Amino acid sequence: MKQLPRTAVIILNWNGKDLLERFLPGIIKHTPANTKIIVADNGSQDHSLEYLADNFPLVRTIALEKNYGFAGGYNRALCQVDADYYVLLNSDMKVSEKWLEPCIGLLEEHPDVAACQPKIRALRAPEYFEHAGAGGGFVDHFGYPFCRGRIFASLERDEGQYDDAGRIFWATGAALFLRAKAFYEAGGFDESFFAHMEEVDLCWRLQNLGYHIMTCPRSVVYHLGGGSLPSSSSRKTYLNFRNSLWMLAKNLPCRHFYPRIIVRFFLDGIAAVKFLLQGQAKDALAVGRAHMAFVWRFRKMRKSSRDLPKTLPGLLYKRSIVIDYFLFSRKYFSDLRFNASRANR
Repeated sequence: MKQLPRTAVIILNWNGKDLLERFLPGIIKHTPANTKIIVADNGSQDHSLEYLADNFPLVRTIALEKNYGFAGGYNRALCQVDADYYVLLNSDMKVSEKWLEPCIGLLEEHPDVAACQPKIRALRAPEYFEHAGAGGGFVDHFGYPFCRGRIFASLERDEGQYDDAGRIFWATGAALFLRAKAFYEAGGFDESFFAHMEEVDLCWRLQNLGYHIMTCPRSVVYHLGGGSLPSSSSRKTYLNFRNSLWMLAKNLPCRHFYPRIIVRFFLDGIAAVKFLLQGQAKDALAVGRAHMAFVWRFRKMRKSSRDLPKTLPGLLYKRSIVIDYFLFSRKYFSDLRFNASRANR
């Protein structure tokens, strides 16, 4: 077998000893021997490091003194890893045989591609796509993310409908293949995000630099989901709404920023009302807190990125995914008025 270029699989762990025990043996089994496997520990208190030392002494560990979140944890870990390609893998991920080679091969073949992802299926329902990434991510003009195979809570059965290796807007942080040089060129993850949406922000910045993002469905992995924060967490709701607003503040050109923020606040208000009607008061309050955090810091966000290139990448969905989904019942990616063939160019 042809030896892979210098590649490192980095698993960020936070109190995930049980997940490491369940999934790390399979990751080791299906990862080529010449590829580094590293566990970066975000200040766990569940004896994760002791478990690794006792059971996987050949797996390198990077011990961080506290929980820096996804963004800060990976920034601190990756700068200690010497490799041409980074593979950021969730600790609750089951990989399949030869999961690594197709994605690294794609990056090798296309030097203008900075990041890619495999196909993400749900571990609990393997015939369906999984929420965190599915068949590749996109964003509408108001900052709402969606995927090939997943729009909001609607998950599609994988029947090969998204098996083309095409361009996407963002690749999931759950299984993110990164060209190391491009990662540092873009400035790494924004640590103020802490967790959620940081990979979408990174992929937008990479596109602003002229790189492409792709999906590689020849590689398939299975995600358990909810390893750090369950989907019902109001903390997760807060981070998703806040960080997507910060992402718009950082990346939208000035003439597009204010009109879209006005519409975005209106749509978020509808989401908050919906949470209330469903008895999810904490989530409704989380939306309000996210807006307050955005208002408090948006000028700083705009100023901090003033000298960085800002564009509207061609793969931004030009309609509102919220209106399409909830008003016109367009539940599947194929239902959208979206020229998906553009993703193959």
